[in-house]
Amino acid sequence: NPRSHDLKVLVDADGLRLLAQIENWPDLLPKPAVLTPHPGEMAALSGLSKEEIQSDRLGAARKFAAQWGHVVLLKGAFTVVAAPDGRAVLEPFATAALAKAGSGDVLSGLIGGLLAQGVQPFEAAVAGAFIHGRAAEIATETLGTTVSIVAGDLLKAIPKAIATL
Repeated sequence: NPRSHDLKVLVDADGLRLLAQIENWPDLLPKPAVLTPHPGEMAALSGLSKEEIQSDRLGAARKFAAQWGHVVLLKGAFTVVAAPDGRAVLEPFATAALAKAGSGDVLSGLIGGLLAQGVQPFEAAVAGAFIHGRAAEIATETLGTTVSIVAGDLLKAIPKAIATL
């Protein structure tokens, strides 16, 4: 396909676990794709243990982004976004508001929306993760606690999060 270089890909959740079962998977995706693993999914992709990944999150994300040729967004407290060229960002958010069912789907939607608008993969991942984290802070301020936050609360907070940029 002559336009395949324009194809932007984001892989999350079970898609990551399926990739881990495919030989030479990094070479089969348009580069750079955005991969959004949590530590368990990163372990499946990399062959490292979750403990090894968690002991050096920045190093693991950078190493595999370079090795695979894809953007790695390693979810968790202080999410790491690493590019194949060595650039990396540590997001300034560590909140239980993001450890909720559906939160990763909101993150993927944000990044996917930015990719669809032509934002480059690394920048889309960095901006999407920042907006996601800021939305969690706003939802927590609005509700007064992280306990009752659900993914829909993050969605409602996205416009305010963007407005604060």
